[in-house]
Amino acid sequence: MSKVKRAYFCSDCGNETTKWMGKCPACGAWNTISEHIVARESSSVASRVASVPKSEPRKVQDIEEGTTVRIDIGNKEVNRVLGGGLVPGSLILLGGEPGIGKSTLSLQLALTENSLKTLYVSGEESAEQIKMRANRIGIRNTECTVFTETLLENIVAQIEETHPDVVIIDSIQTMSTDLVESSPGSVTQIRECAATLLKVAKSSNIAIFIIGHITKDGSIAGPKILEHIVDVVLQFEGDGNHTYRILRGLKNRFGATYEIGVFEMRGDGLREVDNPSEILLTHYDEPLAGCAVGAAVDGLRPYLIEVQALVSNAAYGTPQRSTTGFDQRRMNMLLAVLEKRVGMKMFQKDVFLNFAGGFKISDTGMDLAVVAAIISSYYDRALMDGVCCAGEIGLSGEVRPAPRTEQRITEAARLGFKRIVVSSFAQKNLKPQKGIEVVFISRIEELPKALF
Repeated sequence: MSKVKRAYFCSDCGNETTKWMGKCPACGAWNTISEHIVARESSSVASRVASVPKSEPRKVQDIEEGTTVRIDIGNKEVNRVLGGGLVPGSLILLGGEPGIGKSTLSLQLALTENSLKTLYVSGEESAEQIKMRANRIGIRNTECTVFTETLLENIVAQIEETHPDVVIIDSIQTMSTDLVESSPGSVTQIRECAATLLKVAKSSNIAIFIIGHITKDGSIAGPKILEHIVDVVLQFEGDGNHTYRILRGLKNRFGATYEIGVFEMRGDGLREVDNPSEILLTHYDEPLAGCAVGAAVDGLRPYLIEVQALVSNAAYGTPQRSTTGFDQRRMNMLLAVLEKRVGMKMFQKDVFLNFAGGFKISDTGMDLAVVAAIISSYYDRALMDGVCCAGEIGLSGEVRPAPRTEQRITEAARLGFKRIVVSSFAQKNLKPQKGIEVVFISRIEELPKALF
């Protein structure tokens, strides 16, 4: 006889309670707790516990360091985000919006020319549909095997039989196990499947990619424990109306999380973008009012991006504030600083802000470029040709140095810019740069003179 256990889980946060409640005590959501019946056979539990090898505690100084060699997965951008390559035995979660290109990226990694024995498990598409996408992407790895299955026990058996180097699961929400009596995609199923895949990855030293869905709020769907179980969490971002995508690391036990990978969605798959500045800068025949260029840094990668601003008279009394790719609250703060410190009457103006390429910028070092674009549109005067900005603005109007200012200046000089405006507080830490004039300012009132 199997022992039946009833558990209650919140569908939003995955919190477990002992009884049903109308309101989740963890996240505060209403009517999200549902009952799940968990059935486990006592014999199978005993066999699994007996199969676990016994470990002995050891002192830290007595533990020998292993020599883990990272695997080149055949994609420079993915290798960059992973911290230099794929670590054997790691469990990687890839999330993103529907249609953003998660399946395309994962299949492209399986078919790239890396000579890795890859098992591509799909629970969402048939083998014929995968072959259609493979023909479009191009088959360069003849060691890739496609397996259409949703039952976890069959997948684990296939992994033990074939012993691949890399396994790709598309997606975790479609997988289910016989140990849990609930529908695929439920909190219990996702947690059990992820825990089993983690055990397989660590015991067999196989790297496993898991594709996960996201909620309407943009977070990874399923219980939060899913992100705690895996070793790496990757977020695939981008605007569906644009062709450019960003692969961002949210968690990485084997490297840093500040690196990003940039891709361009094309008909034959995702193209790696080695130089993001080439897609984020627009070349005009003559300078335009309201356009400014800022030197941004995401992780260790500097790039230049174009900022577009439109300032017009408020037609209906209440001014409108709209941003694309930038925090609207931070823009409102910058507008208040302009009105207080520079004397610009922004309370009578509609302000619209846009970043090129549909990119979302959270770098505070772009404050100076945003203000430069707003000033240019306010006075309807184009900035000097070949000028860019990098700096953070405080509430008192001071211009603070942006992180990695020297890398920003070097990137601007490499792309042929003649002048860059930065904070004077970073002057003592900067080395002399050739081919570009560095203008130092300490107050926002000095910015118009440096721009025009």
